[in-house]
Amino acid sequence: MGDYAYLVMMDIPAEMEDEFNRVYDTEHVPNIVKAPGVNGCVRYKVESTNNEGMARYAALYDIDSPEVPTSDGWLAESEKGDWPSQIRPHATNRSHTIYKKVG
Repeated sequence: MGDYAYLVMMDIPAEMEDEFNRVYDTEHVPNIVKAPGVNGCVRYKVESTNNEGMARYAALYDIDSPEVPTSDGWLAESEKGDWPSQIRPHATNRSHTIYKKVG
């Protein structure tokens, strides 16, 4: 387990949700976790929030360092499959946050 968490949040049009989830689960995550410094990923969909405008989908990656998401390995894996051409152009309200483990 790494000392950092990388939280990626986004929205996707309702009519694309099935394809978004298929590609994320069967292509994107399996590719990204092959990148050096990535230890795993858990995905979430908002159930409830007090933050109006918060993105509905979140992926929480366990990473070894804050440099991992900009590494050559990560960038190469993120360009594989249907993600870059079929999904990424439709993702909106995107945010990328790195947390350092405390305690």
